[in-house]
Amino acid sequence: MFRLKRTLAAVILLCLIGSTALTSSPVTAQAVTHAYNTDNPLQRGMIVRITEKDKNKVEPLTEQTSTKMEGVIVAANDAPVTLSNADTSKQQVFVANTGHYNVLVSNQDGPVKANDYLSISSLAGIAMKADTKQSIVVGKALENFDGKTRVSSTTSVKDSTGRTVSVAIGLIAVDINISHNPLEKQTVSRIPGVAFLQSGAKAVVNKTVDPARLYLSLLLLIVAAAIAGAILYGGVRSSMVSIGRNPLAKTSIMHGLIQVVLVSIIIFIIGMIGVYLILKL
Repeated sequence: MFRLKRTLAAVILLCLIGSTALTSSPVTAQAVTHAYNTDNPLQRGMIVRITEKDKNKVEPLTEQTSTKMEGVIVAANDAPVTLSNADTSKQQVFVANTGHYNVLVSNQDGPVKANDYLSISSLAGIAMKADTKQSIVVGKALENFDGKTRVSSTTSVKDSTGRTVSVAIGLIAVDINISHNPLEKQTVSRIPGVAFLQSGAKAVVNKTVDPARLYLSLLLLIVAAAIAGAILYGGVRSSMVSIGRNPLAKTSIMHGLIQVVLVSIIIFIIGMIGVYLILKL
């Protein structure tokens, strides 16, 4: 009888432990944050990235650096465990990259509804409703934000047509899960060679480039390389012929050849700069 009571007690205890684990599982997803230093005034809910010069510092994320999204600024007591390599004598912030936390969002791309994917807006550190143009999302909205209620502040930004428009900013709960944007259009794969060019261009300018600018950049690169190659070939050929006809003028001919080589290099560099500007702007 005593053994039966002990067995029943053990079963009940195991059930209680199991039910506690199940009910607490959502919390464990946000049980760890990371502490970083910062040189910028960062608000709770801002999206950040790790700085290039110091891996222990973070700064506001921008559209140009969207692929380097690290997480969201949270309060120090939002998670029971914090990992840190930061200098405690300097200004610290706490960053979460998974879990349910409040995120600053704007209505730049329209009202945000629950279950909408969120990505970075044109405002540094502020999220917006994701569309087919962004490649990285910070997660899914758990609440609505229509830009009329729960507004923390307003500001002005330029839309795709260049007009200045007013946008509202608010704080809503988000299921943070930094990942690839499932809404992103993969239109370039149907055009021959563009997928390869797109990946190369994205590695250079850190954003998706439309096919028209890709082909224009490729054309400019080919023209610059052809002109530089033609000048170089003509200079080398004429120098060799001149040396054969007049060996005593070898020194002056070589000086001229060096000048031709430098001109070719300069033309090619100018072409590369033009390609970069076409892709970047």
